[in-house]
Amino acid sequence: MADWVRVSGGLSVISAGSRTTVWGLNAGSGIYRYTNYDGNPWIALPGALSDIGAASDGTVWGVNGGNQIFRYVGDQDGANPWKNINGSLVRIDAGSRTNVWGVDSAGAIYRYTNHDANPWIKIPGALSDIGAAADGTVWGVNKGNRVYRYTGDQDPSDPWADVPGSLKRIAVGSRTNVWGIDPAGSIYRYTNNDASGTNPWVKIPGTAVDIAAGADGTVWHVNAGSEIYRYTGDQLS
Repeated sequence: MADWVRVSGGLSVISAGSRTTVWGLNAGSGIYRYTNYDGNPWIALPGALSDIGAASDGTVWGVNGGNQIFRYVGDQDGANPWKNINGSLVRIDAGSRTNVWGVDSAGAIYRYTNHDANPWIKIPGALSDIGAAADGTVWGVNKGNRVYRYTGDQDPSDPWADVPGSLKRIAVGSRTNVWGIDPAGSIYRYTNNDASGTNPWVKIPGTAVDIAAGADGTVWHVNAGSEIYRYTGDQLS
C-alpha cells in the first residue's frame, strides 16, 4: 500500500501524540513505546493495559482489564512507572497533560479535572470510543457508530454536534487531523467540512482495528493481524 509503510512488531492497540510519541499494546496487554527507529522500533515497558492514550507533550494514560486508570510517570519514577488514578474507565485518550478524556463501561463520558484528588467530571452523553487532541478538540463515537464532535465549550446545553458518518473507532490529533474506522474496518480521514449534503469523510486504502492520529499529522494503524503501519500518504512517493 503506497499510503502506508509497514513497521515491524505486533500490536492490537495504538496511540500517537506526535511523530516521536507513539505507544501501543499487544494482544497480551503488553505495553510498548516507539523508539523512533524503524530498524528496532519498540521497547517494552512494565505493566499491562487494555487501552492507552499518548499526547504530543509526552503525557500517557492507560486503563487495564479491570478498568483501573493509570498515568505514566516513568520519566519521573522509573521504579514505578504507572501512577494509579481514582476512577473506572474502559477507553481513554490524552491530547495533552490537561486534555484527558475517558469512557466507562456504561458509556458515560468523563473529563480529567487536572486534580488527582477529585480527578473526573462527568460530561452529558454516551460514547463507546473517544479521541482528544492537544488543541482541545474532542470527538467520539457511540455504540450505534454515530459520530460526534464536542462543542460543550461553545454550547453547554448541547455539548455534542452530530457529524454524518458511521465509525466504531475515532482518533484525533488536532482540529484538522481526525481519523476513524468504520464497522467493516475501512479507514476514513475527516475532510474538515461538516456541510450537510456532503460526506465529511474520505476513504483511505487499508483496513484497521485501531488507529492513531498525532498533533503534527502523524497517523498509525494496526490491523486484525496485529500488523503495524505508519501513514506516508501525505509525503511524496
